[in-house]
Amino acid sequence: MPSAEHWPERLWIIRHGESQGNLARIAAEASDAKVINLDIRDVDVPLSALGHTQAEAAGAWFAALPEDQRPEVLISSPYLRARQTAEAIFAAGGLVGDARPALFDERLREREFGIFDGLTPLGIADKYPEEAAHRAKLGKFYHRAPGGESWADVILRLRSVLNTISLQLAGKRVLLVGHQVVVMCLRYILEEMTEEQLMALNKQGELLNCGISAFDFDTNDRRFGRPKLVIWNLAAPMEQAGAEQTCAPDVMTGSR
Repeated sequence: MPSAEHWPERLWIIRHGESQGNLARIAAEASDAKVINLDIRDVDVPLSALGHTQAEAAGAWFAALPEDQRPEVLISSPYLRARQTAEAIFAAGGLVGDARPALFDERLREREFGIFDGLTPLGIADKYPEEAAHRAKLGKFYHRAPGGESWADVILRLRSVLNTISLQLAGKRVLLVGHQVVVMCLRYILEEMTEEQLMALNKQGELLNCGISAFDFDTNDRRFGRPKLVIWNLAAPMEQAGAEQTCAPDVMTGSR
């Protein structure tokens, strides 16, 4: 892990706002459907109307911070719902005054679901019973649906993201906009969790849409620069703006 002088001053992390995929997933499970009714690529799933409100609320929350606490660099998943969240934060003045618009990094993208894409848990069990049984035996951390990614695969690319940040953005305040599994896996890396600890965290419940988290780094530990979780899944932006809080999983939920 990089030494303290190579870490950002603060690493902010936020999940995107509520998406139309979240709503489609809720409707599918409520009707015991096997397929989620959303005929577009996961890459292109936009925010819902509420998701836009949540993203704007997050932007206003960051904008209200003192200048020396606001993010200086904004990096987002290229998926539309994350891009729209990042763009709303920037438009609201959520970064320091001379910051550039969001950078987009495909390593922050949602976990790829492969053959499970667009299916509910009922749909997976019905269409791919052998693969569902294999996942149940192996566990979601290591199981990779054909054509998709495991949690461990996501962690591998996120380690690369953190290495890039340590090389290029040391001492900066950095805001990452991503997805639920991305946020969870970043915490896994930064806190040096075990598989069991990450799965226990996942069982605690879904992350809020536009829930805010942050890590600071112990500059007294010059060798390791221990990350310290100082904010987790904060709902304050939505509370202050009177926006509804939501925490639905993204479109494909069967292997999350």
